[in-house]
Amino acid sequence: MRAFKKKGELTRFQILAEIAENQPHIRQRDIAEKLGITVQAVSENIKTLTDQGYLEPGDGRSYYKLTKKGIEKLKGEAITLRKYADSVLETMSTYKSTWPAIAKEDLKRGEEVEIFMENGILYAKKRKDGQAHGKVLHDAKKGEDVALTELSGLINLKKGKVTILVLPRINEGGSRAANLQKIKKIYEQDYDKVGVMGTVARAVADKLNLRVDFEFATPEATLAAAKRGLNVLVLAVGRMSKSIARKLEEENIEYKMENVVEESST
Repeated sequence: MRAFKKKGELTRFQILAEIAENQPHIRQRDIAEKLGITVQAVSENIKTLTDQGYLEPGDGRSYYKLTKKGIEKLKGEAITLRKYADSVLETMSTYKSTWPAIAKEDLKRGEEVEIFMENGILYAKKRKDGQAHGKVLHDAKKGEDVALTELSGLINLKKGKVTILVLPRINEGGSRAANLQKIKKIYEQDYDKVGVMGTVARAVADKLNLRVDFEFATPEATLAAAKRGLNVLVLAVGRMSKSIARKLEEENIEYKMENVVEESST
C-alpha cells in the first residue's frame, strides 16, 4: 500500500472520493460524519489538497471540485487499492484454518481423523467414530504434532473440578501454621494438575515434596485446565484464593474451598 504510506494519505483519498461523488455541493460536516473525523481535520486536508492542485474552490464555502490532476490521483489510488484488495482476497481464498494436535498413531496426509481430548491434550487418530473430526495436512509419526484442517463437530468434554486449599498468610504463621497432614491427604487423592499461588504455598509444597505443575498466572492456569476436563488442586494463600474462585465462577466450573490451618493456630 505504497500510495497510502504517508501519514494522512488515506484520509485525503477518502475526502477526494466523497467530493467526487457529491460535487459540487458538499458540506465539510457531512464528510466529517461519513469518515468519523473532525470538521477541522476535513478543513485542513481540503486546504492541503487545494494547495497541491487536486481541488479547486468555488464561490461558496460548500463548493469544491476535483481538478484534472485530482481526478487522475483519485483514479490511480483507487486502482492501487483495488489491486491490494484483490491480492488479499486471492490469499484468503487459498487460506486454510489449521489446528495442531498430537498424533495418537502414524498418520498420512489427507487421512480423515477423529479428534479428542485426553488429559487436557488434543489428540488425533484415524477416524472410526467420534463427534469431532478433521483432515491431516502432512504425514506425522505417532507422538508428533500434526496439522489438521477442515475441522467439524464437537469434542465431547466434561469440565473438571477444582479444590482450593486456603493457606494461612505469613502474619498468621504461614507454612508453620498449615495443617500439613491434611494437605498431604488431600493431595494423595490424585489430581491431574496441582498449582500454587503465593510464597507460603510454595513453601508448603516444598515441605511436603508436592508435584507443582504451575505457579504463575495460577487463576488462568487453573481455569484452563478445568475447562479441558482436568481435576485441579490449588494451594493458595489467604485472599488469593478468591481470585481463583472468581475465574471459576465466570465459567461455571465446580469448585470447593477448604481452610487448612492447624487447629492450635486458629
